[in-house]
Amino acid sequence: MGLARRRRVRGVSADTWRQKKWYTVVTPEVFGNAPLGTTPADDPDKLIGRVMETTLFDITGDFAHVHIKLYFQVVKVEGDTAYTRFKGHELLRDYLRSLTRRKSSKITGIFDVWTKDGYGLRITAVVFTRYRCKTSQKKLIRKKMHEIIENRARNSTLDELIQAMVFSDQEGSLALEVEEAARKIYAIRKVEIAKSKLLWVPGPEGPQKAVVISPLQLKAR
Repeated sequence: MGLARRRRVRGVSADTWRQKKWYTVVTPEVFGNAPLGTTPADDPDKLIGRVMETTLFDITGDFAHVHIKLYFQVVKVEGDTAYTRFKGHELLRDYLRSLTRRKSSKITGIFDVWTKDGYGLRITAVVFTRYRCKTSQKKLIRKKMHEIIENRARNSTLDELIQAMVFSDQEGSLALEVEEAARKIYAIRKVEIAKSKLLWVPGPEGPQKAVVISPLQLKAR
């Protein structure tokens, strides 16, 4: 590439960069509209659908939350602020691995549930027992997990369910409710809501998939 052409390319790149505006991305209200960071864009529509990843520790400052990953997706931009929707969460693999013990059982349940305000989620819960339990006991514990998680979702708004899932160390959390019930079946060491994913959101004509599409993509179709 010749010198003159390189200068033109650099000039175009510099002009494009100067045209970009910085936007502050914030969490949903359930997490206090906390800033997730800033990102540049020459068109705010290009931010729609972008997924931001963080940890609960970055929001609360509590080191006990460092193992909890959160995912948020930009759904609208107003002024210089990009607003997000909860997309899901998961616990770090190393953390879950640290809870596994020899001569004990790990019981996993994956359940699709609906909140009372019309959101559909897939929730993964994990129960760690103190000792190795029987297959029949595992089935009873998994059944109880399903009953509790489905019932809590059905009687909660999305925001209430998010708090119950993510803040597992707080009184009234989903993990503690499952643990209390499972203890009546077998000796339990720990219960965690290991993962969640938003699948469906309310729409004008009923539930619709939780897919966020940029207006630019719609125009290109």
